[in-house]
Amino acid sequence: MDILAPPIPSSIPRPHAAIRPAARPLGVGVIGPGRVGTALLDQLCMARDRLAVHAGLALQLRGVATRNRMWLDCDDPQLNRRSGAQVWRPAELDTFADHVRGIEGIAVLVDCSASEAIADRYAGWLAAGLHVVTPNKLAGSGPLARWEAIRDAAAAGSARWRYEATVGAGLPVIQTLRDLLDTGDTLQGIDGMFSGTMAWLCNRHDGTQPFSTLLRQAHALGYTEPDPREDLAGTDVARKLVILAREAGWPLSLQEVEVESLVPAALASLPPDAFLARLAQGALAEIDAPLAERLGQARAAGGVLRHVASLDADGHAKVRLQLLPAGHPFAHTHLTDNVVQLRTARYCDNPLIVQGPGAGPQVTAAGVFADVLRIAEAQGARA
Repeated sequence: MDILAPPIPSSIPRPHAAIRPAARPLGVGVIGPGRVGTALLDQLCMARDRLAVHAGLALQLRGVATRNRMWLDCDDPQLNRRSGAQVWRPAELDTFADHVRGIEGIAVLVDCSASEAIADRYAGWLAAGLHVVTPNKLAGSGPLARWEAIRDAAAAGSARWRYEATVGAGLPVIQTLRDLLDTGDTLQGIDGMFSGTMAWLCNRHDGTQPFSTLLRQAHALGYTEPDPREDLAGTDVARKLVILAREAGWPLSLQEVEVESLVPAALASLPPDAFLARLAQGALAEIDAPLAERLGQARAAGGVLRHVASLDADGHAKVRLQLLPAGHPFAHTHLTDNVVQLRTARYCDNPLIVQGPGAGPQVTAAGVFADVLRIAEAQGARA
């Protein structure tokens, strides 16, 4: 007869049972609940239980701030349930930052705004021990002195500044470049398509429709900036190139990037409403004629037109519409793909390529969220 072991009392831990340590608090404050900020708030809410179980993190939304008002969890506990906070007070960023930093754990401030004034505060926040994560390109590509102050503040203390989502949204572009350089590789050049809008326009511009018709479609689909001329001017792409150049060790300024604007002078001088009215009325010959000519030249050469940002081994930077051979990797992108090609001493004959969706609030928010988790991991939390 089999002899059965007596049941183990529930008060005695079962053999091999995992004893979970207490979850470590992770306090997050979000500035700028626009499209990206709102997507991030939703992702934080959905991930709370999973992070508590699998990463040992007790995620707490400490507050949300807009330009004029802020919600703090001490005022309104509903904030953490994302059911619509009702209690608000006038925005005061020092008070907001102090409240986020007041948690007994890891405190991260996420700036999803596009504000120079917010970027001006990064160095002070970092020096005070508050981690900063952002998709805001202004800090990384703005005045060199400010960027150096932010970098130095992050290097001097324990707080970290992470900004992966400033280039390529959720794509691991900056981290990949950083890993190459930190392991002793030497950068020989960067080429990239960093505008999802321009990628879509170049992919669709095949001569069957005027370029301005495609631009009107892209605007209606929400692919462009509110004023589509901002996409055509290339400044946003230049900012991303400056961020990568500085990451690679070149103290590049935005004014040093050679940018080819695709906006004719006659259209550049129009007020935004007047430009949008003209775009809605029909074809814009000022744009269509030169781009049709460029397309014809590319076709005659057996190539394609792509909007490309380039950084060479000497730190010279360009953003332009470029004729590429049909076999080039950039000739085979899809929809709004971003793609970056890194040429290094190790990846010279066959450059390293990172490619994927480089626009949209969900993927950008995911890139921001990943940076928050990398900070938590670096602070000793389980990833």
